[in-house]
Amino acid sequence: MNRATLIYTFVTKIFPLVKQELNVWRQRAEQIPDPLLSKQAQESIRFKAFHCQGGSIYALYPGVNREETVRFIVAYQTISDYLDNLVDSLEVEDETAFAQLHLAMEEALDPRAALSDYYKYYPYRQDGGYLEQLVRTCQASLNSLPSYHIAQEKALELAKLYSRLQTYKHLSVELRESIMLDWIEPYLKTYPAITAWEFAAATGSTLGIFCFYAASYDLRLREEDVEKIFRVYFPWICGLHILLDYFIDLREDRETSQLNFVAYYPSSERVATRLKLFIENSFKQAATLQYPTFERAVVQGLLAMYLSDEKSQDRDIRLITRQLLGRSGMGVKVLYWLCCQLRKRKLL
Repeated sequence: MNRATLIYTFVTKIFPLVKQELNVWRQRAEQIPDPLLSKQAQESIRFKAFHCQGGSIYALYPGVNREETVRFIVAYQTISDYLDNLVDSLEVEDETAFAQLHLAMEEALDPRAALSDYYKYYPYRQDGGYLEQLVRTCQASLNSLPSYHIAQEKALELAKLYSRLQTYKHLSVELRESIMLDWIEPYLKTYPAITAWEFAAATGSTLGIFCFYAASYDLRLREEDVEKIFRVYFPWICGLHILLDYFIDLREDRETSQLNFVAYYPSSERVATRLKLFIENSFKQAATLQYPTFERAVVQGLLAMYLSDEKSQDRDIRLITRQLLGRSGMGVKVLYWLCCQLRKRKLL
């Protein structure tokens, strides 16, 4: 599938499937007994639907079942977005409660796992089985994959890193930075090319998990293929994903005192230099995977989606936005234009 066909299919075929799945979960969210949990569940869908839209590019990975892939991605990303709201929006700062909630991210990736009491230490818990339904939907989908047993360990590794990040970064302002650095420091020997906060950013992406899901449709998947996917996505593509997310949120996070990994760069010049490095390495590494055209489209799509957001034109970062677009190639510029059109029509 060439890029134009891929993007056309993505918008006309995959977006409607995503909308359909999100409507199912929105209706279930409306039925949650606890009004606070219901509100967070509904808002996670209303305001973060583009996470599911973007992630569902993997429904176009060669050889997958599109409908089933969208079902898994929407359910898993909805777990992520819902839990993000729970640890960020209800004035709770309990490490034990956050870690317990995020067991859902790990157990959703293990088809044989018994489900934990996710709300055991959380002050609100009457969700009418909403979170359990999301987890079981993911588990059921994984059961149908012929090669998931080969990818499961690495997928779980990414989920555990994600869970640790979400547990620590939502602690009190006085504690979170030192606790996160203590967690990250041992990993930096393995990843000497990136900083502690770039590592943290990379742990915040679900794209590597979605790629493992899609690759698990391949009957010929080997352990060395899984290892290569892991190295390509972590830290480069996953890191680029979340750094772009934080990049466009710089002003908003500064005004609301939210943790922002891009804010740790000492200057605008450093922001531009490091983002360019992640872009270059993402494209370079994507070319080494089994479907380089698809993987390149993923990287191009990330740049187009985030840099087309109106927040990317904030006066403090718009010059960097222009630099990134200028250096990323014609493919990104075409997708950027397309994303701008989709935003005008409120499809993105």
